[in-house]
Amino acid sequence: MTRKRKVLVVALVGVLALGTLGACAEVEETPAEEDVAIATTEEPAEQPSETTEEAPADEAPAETPGQQNAREAAENYLSFSAFSRKGLIEQLKFEGYSQADAVYAVKAISPNWKEQAAKAAQQYLDTSSFSRSGLIEQLKFEGYTQAQAEYGVNKAYN
Repeated sequence: MTRKRKVLVVALVGVLALGTLGACAEVEETPAEEDVAIATTEEPAEQPSETTEEAPADEAPAETPGQQNAREAAENYLSFSAFSRKGLIEQLKFEGYSQADAVYAVKAISPNWKEQAAKAAQQYLDTSSFSRSGLIEQLKFEGYTQAQAEYGVNKAYN
């Protein structure tokens, strides 16, 4: 969350306790434009009382460097090849990312896994011959669910 958004949260709910403020900060992800305008005008009056308590949270990055790098690596992998959720996490772990950072990255980019299965199915068919059931089994082996594999094969065969 950007510094400006956190300041807006402080301005809007400056009278709340610090524990409640943290919960509100997550809800505030997309404030309405009128809330932004109101909060901007109230910012100077409300912020000074909360600055000491809120300063460490303002300085915290939205992502850790490990999370950011893992997310960028995941996006890069998906730009040239199809992966299942499980396969992408495993690839990121193989590259040295922690389990937590790999899972974060995959969740953060949240690709359409059915479309990934369709791309994978097409990639297999472009390079090899598969029966319909054999291709479904191959996709399942790669980490796709039954439903994802069936979707991918159906799309690739059409």
